[in-house]
Amino acid sequence: MKFLSACVFAVLGLATAVSGNAVPWERLNKNDSMLLILDLQVGLYQLVRDFDATLYRNNLIAHAAVGKLFDLPVVMTTSAQQGPNGPLPKEILEMYPDAPLIKRQGEVDAWDNADFRAAIQATGKKQIIVAGIVTDVCTTFLALSLRAEGYSVWANIEASGTTTPLIRDVSNDRMQTAGVQMVSLFSIVCDLMRDWRNTPGAATVLPWLDQYMPVYGYVARAHLAAIENGTVIPGEAGLN
Repeated sequence: MKFLSACVFAVLGLATAVSGNAVPWERLNKNDSMLLILDLQVGLYQLVRDFDATLYRNNLIAHAAVGKLFDLPVVMTTSAQQGPNGPLPKEILEMYPDAPLIKRQGEVDAWDNADFRAAIQATGKKQIIVAGIVTDVCTTFLALSLRAEGYSVWANIEASGTTTPLIRDVSNDRMQTAGVQMVSLFSIVCDLMRDWRNTPGAATVLPWLDQYMPVYGYVARAHLAAIENGTVIPGEAGLN
């Protein structure tokens, strides 16, 4: 019994220590946030095997479009663009013709590039929303470097991709342990918006979701159709 009691106290002590060291909850603030488009390159896209290819393509474009919706500062970077990694998709480049685009010549961790560091620092923002290819290298290396520099980091798990689900999960755990917030696209949008009555709010966010996240856009479409149609079929009335 004494041995068992000692084990119980040891486990409780470990849980308390872990809880005590946990990164406190922090909300995204659109006035202190920036969007980072990290190595979402057309060549590296071929390495993404942990998502359906069509879904992932839509996810990375949607990630980029968050900056337009909330008028966030945007920094873009590519790794070895002249080689097999290739450029960013033209859809993203056309969104941000005037945003900084740092074409790294060899640095794997983007933070090792002085021009990239300067572009991040020039925004004056401390909250960074990021997604990259591949999750275990591009996203993880930079996210850990940013955390070491005191930045708050939100990693969009739907717009980062890698070669296998196992590698994705291990990499996400590694980032989370370092205090990186692992979040979905919808979580990012809702946290930045805060309230459907805000600006941006329902008037602009719902059409944006209809384009980039139709699973919710069609909720709004169904509601509109119900109002316009104005009928209830047998069996529906009691579903509330």
